[in-house]
Amino acid sequence: MAHVPQIRVPATYIRGGTSKGVFFRLQDLPQACQVSGEARDKLLLRVIGSPDPYGKQIDGMGGATSSTSKTVILAKSEKADHDVDYLFGQVSIDKAFVDWSGNCGNLSAAVGAFAISGGLVDARRIPQNGTCTVRIWQANIGKTIIAHVPITNGEVQETGDFELDGVTFPAAEVQLEFLDPADEGEGEGGGSMFPTGNLVDDLEVPGVGTFKATMINAGIPTIFVNAEDIGYTGIELQEAINGDAKALTMFETIRAYGALCMGLIANVDEAAKRQHTPKVAFVAKPKDYVASSGKPVAAADVDLLVRALSMGKLHHAMMGTAAVAIGTAAAIPGTLVNLAAGGGERSAVRFGHPSGTLRVGAEAKQVDGEWTVTKAIMSRSARVLMEGWVRVPGDAF
Repeated sequence: MAHVPQIRVPATYIRGGTSKGVFFRLQDLPQACQVSGEARDKLLLRVIGSPDPYGKQIDGMGGATSSTSKTVILAKSEKADHDVDYLFGQVSIDKAFVDWSGNCGNLSAAVGAFAISGGLVDARRIPQNGTCTVRIWQANIGKTIIAHVPITNGEVQETGDFELDGVTFPAAEVQLEFLDPADEGEGEGGGSMFPTGNLVDDLEVPGVGTFKATMINAGIPTIFVNAEDIGYTGIELQEAINGDAKALTMFETIRAYGALCMGLIANVDEAAKRQHTPKVAFVAKPKDYVASSGKPVAAADVDLLVRALSMGKLHHAMMGTAAVAIGTAAAIPGTLVNLAAGGGERSAVRFGHPSGTLRVGAEAKQVDGEWTVTKAIMSRSARVLMEGWVRVPGDAF
């Protein structure tokens, strides 16, 4: 019996922030996959190794976690005053599904570097030494991201001494600016940073209870609840939650009813088809704890504690887009995030997560009674792990 041979597609495997993903230039994809649709989704699923009923993604590039089951497609921008168009696909591990509903803030740190190295940025804009400012159009959510990429001898500098909790080795610092990060304009909640119109709501979740929640569209749609209201302290690590089926079901139920309140879905059943967004996170006031690396984190070193779930599991550190939501909510007096951080006005916050701490800044102001955020800022790092071709069976798509 004859079998279709494998084909190879130019690709680069990159760590960005605390995530890893397979990066493609749009022009390098097979013709049928250069447009959105079934062929593209099938290709990316096969590249990553999904759907995998074993949950391991052994036969693909995925790492069997939400942080490592990611794909990125870049192209020269068609948007005025932008260098590159950035499209992010979150690949489900056990289902035949690619979620295009949101951005990945961590992999955003690698977009500028890949765009420069891949010839997607005008060479005249790249200094011999210094910093290259890459203007990124985030196509999933229609937002601008500015990446400040260090350049040495005309090439992207990847090595350095910038340390990022959740990443083992230091690297070069990449500063990211998420411009006008609020309101992704989705569903009935589109048009407002707070789709319910409130900084805090009483969220009723059948079978779980009714508790306070801040639901915000900034960076990525996120539902914040108080840790103590759902039986947690805020110092939990992954093993405390990810092995608890009852807890994971509770969080997914909260996520579904929060999504309904935010206008992101029409009924709770739709949440299963929208795994990437919204996120659900719980916050608490500072406490001493030991991070997953064994590093002690003192209450005095952070403004608050945050734990967030991604694709149904507690994240090992913090999603970059959720960090934007945290920084934005912290800057607005009265949100649960702001109250956990001590209340009042603030332009930056340092929060504790399972792997350590992270600082994120946000510029918020009130205009005609409505809160707006002009930008959120944080630093990440990125490094190419492997480049060349990824192979898939020729009939995979």
